Amino acid sequence: MIGQQDEFIQILKSSASYLAEAAKDALNWFRDKVSDIIKGAKKATEKIFSKSSRPEIGKMYLYFYDAKHKNILPYFDMYPLVFPIEFYGDGFLGLNLHYLPPLARASLLSSLKQLLNNDKYDSTSKLNISYRLLKAQAAQFAGFENCVKRYLFSYMRSSFNEIDINDWDKTVLLPLQRWSINPNRAYAGRPPY
Repeated sequence: MIGQQDEFIQILKSSASYLAEAAKDALNWFRDKVSDIIKGAKKATEKIFSKSSRPEIGKMYLYFYDAKHKNILPYFDMYPLVFPIEFYGDGFLGLNLHYLPPLARASLLSSLKQLLNNDKYDSTSKLNISYRLLKAQAAQFAGFENCVKRYLFSYMRSSFNEIDINDWDKTVLLPLQRWSINPNRAYAGRPPY
């Protein structure tokens, strides 16, 4: 039993060390992209942030959001990192990866990549994803239930910034989440990590 515990602790330490290194690389990558944008490198701007007024199912987006029920929610993410999975007339259902800690995000993303429609890793690539599929194969997509959130178009406060598929792995490790915490509802829950 002691040997198994030691092995488990080693796995945790190596995972944490890998995650720290990957997060550092992701931050450096992001810093370089922002620097290129500031310097006016139009090509870099187009690559990292393709703006869209309406998202597509299976692509990754980052945007600014102001929740409709912010007065009754204990907290919400103002900068969701989302894969839309289902559309409605007034909005959509999406997987906001920020509701998982970084290692769990990376793990879920790795599982989700099995749903890619092709192996080109270009603008045609996206996830063949739906809520029904995720629910039916919940064991394969551990943690997805925590990420499912409903978003209304009328509460979007920016355009949708599509993240290039080649940047998904780096983006999930970035600390881009911004929790808006309702002080009147703090007893009802805390941000997930």
